[in-house]
Amino acid sequence: MSETEISTLGEFGLIDALTRDFKVKNASTLKGVGDDCAVIDYGDKKTLVTTDLLLEGIHFDLTYTPLKHLGYKAVAVNLSDIYAMNGTPKQITVSLGISKRFTVEHINELYSGIYAACERYGVDLVGGDTSASVTGLLISITCIGEAAEEEIVYRSGARDTDLICVSGDLGAAYMGLQLLERERVASAGLDKDFQPDFAGREYLLERQLKPEPRADVIAELRELGIRPTAMMDVSDGLSSELLHICKQSGVGCRVYENRIPIDYQTAVMAEELNMNLVTAAMNGGEDYELLFTVPLTDHEKVEQMKTARLIGRITKSELGAYMVTRDDAELEIRAQGWNAFGNS
Repeated sequence: MSETEISTLGEFGLIDALTRDFKVKNASTLKGVGDDCAVIDYGDKKTLVTTDLLLEGIHFDLTYTPLKHLGYKAVAVNLSDIYAMNGTPKQITVSLGISKRFTVEHINELYSGIYAACERYGVDLVGGDTSASVTGLLISITCIGEAAEEEIVYRSGARDTDLICVSGDLGAAYMGLQLLERERVASAGLDKDFQPDFAGREYLLERQLKPEPRADVIAELRELGIRPTAMMDVSDGLSSELLHICKQSGVGCRVYENRIPIDYQTAVMAEELNMNLVTAAMNGGEDYELLFTVPLTDHEKVEQMKTARLIGRITKSELGAYMVTRDDAELEIRAQGWNAFGNS
């Protein structure tokens, strides 16, 4: 396959080539790509905006991350923030910093993942920017969503006696990263025909390389008539997110070790790597599950949920934040998850 230098198209030529076939899906998108600004009409809805920045060498390694998966993930992590506010994502803008080693075909592959995520979640691409980069690939995505004012859920609404719930399972994305890093190290210095060993670990790879924002959880909450009192997505690790909710709500918490949802592949991988399974689940990060609290009166409704499970309860602030172990000991919860400036 022949490759095309990006410089032959120029900035606007590249933008046109990447976006010409994108059709808007939402009536609120009055003007998308092609002007100085997108124009969006939400009427009586409130606008939600979130931005994530992904840098090569910090947030992703192209040694084992396919560009299509990277594009999908870059969108997914932004949509997750909108769902964590109990909102609906509608539009995104995409900005790229591109070094000379990337061709038009490379960026088209990245955009194929961006388009796939937009198509799956009904989101419009309405603009962005591109620039040269001397340090590799940089991706910045802004997502715009909407919600009725009375439906928006903040981190600050949890109250004493509320129940704590989390969707899906935890720790798999972190174990997927450990697996990828292990195989990268194993392949160093070997010939190009080296085949990494991922057999039986496909779920872990998917959780790391192609996470899905939990739109289904929001749909089920609405179907059951549950409005969370506080909510956020698990991007930096369950421990960190629990402490965020406790701090901003002025409460404490108790979560139970035997209630933390962990997939079988995660447990097997942790044993293989001689890692503490619960520590990985509590602090691994990048799960993009939803952590939320609900009133005690919604206990029966929560028990009906297929996408989430009850893991603990909110307490008074003076009781602190603790995990109750299987033998009923209490361990103080500490934030050990991802730190943007401490983990680089």
